[in-house]
Amino acid sequence: MKITFAEQADADIAAFVVDENGKLPAAAKALDEASGGLLTEALEQDRFTGKHGQQAYVVLPKGAPSRRAVLIGGGKPKERDARAQEKIGALLVKGQANSGFKTLALHVDDAEFAARAAIGADLAAYRFDDYFTKLKADQKPSLKTFTLVCPDERAAKAAWKPLGAAAEGTRLARDLMNLPPNDLYPATFAERIKELEKHGIEVEILGEKEMEKLGMGSLLGVGQGSVKESKLGIMKWMGGKKGDDPVALCGKGVCFDTGGISLKPGPGMEDMRGDMGGAAAVTGAMLALAKRKAKANVIGLVGLVENMPDGNAIRPGDILKSASGQTIEVQNTDAEGRLVLADVLWYAQEHFKPKSIVDLATLTGAIVISLGHHHAGLFTNDDDMADGLTKAGLAEGERVWRLPMGEEYDSLLKSKFADMRNIGGRAAGSITAAQFLKRFVKDGQKWAHLDIAGVAWVDGKKSPLDPSWASGFGPRLLDRWIADNYEG
Repeated sequence: MKITFAEQADADIAAFVVDENGKLPAAAKALDEASGGLLTEALEQDRFTGKHGQQAYVVLPKGAPSRRAVLIGGGKPKERDARAQEKIGALLVKGQANSGFKTLALHVDDAEFAARAAIGADLAAYRFDDYFTKLKADQKPSLKTFTLVCPDERAAKAAWKPLGAAAEGTRLARDLMNLPPNDLYPATFAERIKELEKHGIEVEILGEKEMEKLGMGSLLGVGQGSVKESKLGIMKWMGGKKGDDPVALCGKGVCFDTGGISLKPGPGMEDMRGDMGGAAAVTGAMLALAKRKAKANVIGLVGLVENMPDGNAIRPGDILKSASGQTIEVQNTDAEGRLVLADVLWYAQEHFKPKSIVDLATLTGAIVISLGHHHAGLFTNDDDMADGLTKAGLAEGERVWRLPMGEEYDSLLKSKFADMRNIGGRAAGSITAAQFLKRFVKDGQKWAHLDIAGVAWVDGKKSPLDPSWASGFGPRLLDRWIADNYEG
């Protein structure tokens, strides 16, 4: 669906925002007169109060500028924040996408409202139906264009530019997560990353031989049970000052996770196609930064593997040597994401000396028990990073919640045979996973870990902006955090 902005526009469907218990907006009066007062009549219906998201449809007479009018409740103006504005656009698209009409115009009164409604509409229009072969015409959306009609078209377009870039990043992250594992595995994920070069991103892909020379035994250990070669994807966007140290974004990219020898139960294992959600978020964020020409130096790194059971797979009891030189006793092969990130984090620090690092991973089921499906878990060694990421998440609707860390949890990772073990038991599972990762962060390095296992994909009732299984969580949060903290 195409998003456009204009100061005036004719469309098959004309939509207007009505405040709770408010009057028909001025922008709707001409159409109301042309229809003989039908919009006023709809507004006066007892059950339409303008409550946020409420909709009233009006079929317009022949000769009217539009075929249908929609009054959508805007709620109380003082409570109409960015989230509410986005949902108005999303709910309109959700309600009209299969209406049979091709064009929809939403009339709003200010540029920021227009931009926020546009991103809501754009994300709500997302579909992943590439693998359906027998869709009927009425199962495909008819809506082709969504126009935001605003008094200041130029300001609306300017407000939309960064939001539209972040939406593209979110769409890419969703696509990557929704792809089936027979089509998305380390090599094909790497190919998708290479496509970002056309947007000005420098891409480097390391294979197993290169990683062996670097001593990345932790990452390579996870992938050794798969016939698919493991990869390390490196994306560079150098839009800031030449010579400035970059920000590093690191993503867990387990393209499919069977659990390895510690095999997962069969029911629900198909969801493990999404265990590369951290890598998808980083890749989407890099696209967003490039699309809006971010004035920052950012390195995206993704460790791409498959975790499979095989005669060559790692076993519980094996000891792996990481690129940092630290040894890890594997007690559960299904705690594999931290093994991947251990080497990715070390590589980021050794090769790029970043100002700060954020890693993202669908790391623990424990975070779902802690926070459900509404917040990602945030763990960090830096209060400023905690504050910045929390504010960015609130601003863009990708919320995080800080959880504690501390040396007292380290005793749970003690091993009889190596520097550490890769699990800490049932207690504080998300915290001990973060404590594990922290062992691969150098002293003085600013670092944050986001456990996105509860928000990367969600079945059931969700926000209207989030119509697919994969949410694409991460690009909006990361893009906003970098814009607010690393761009002058």
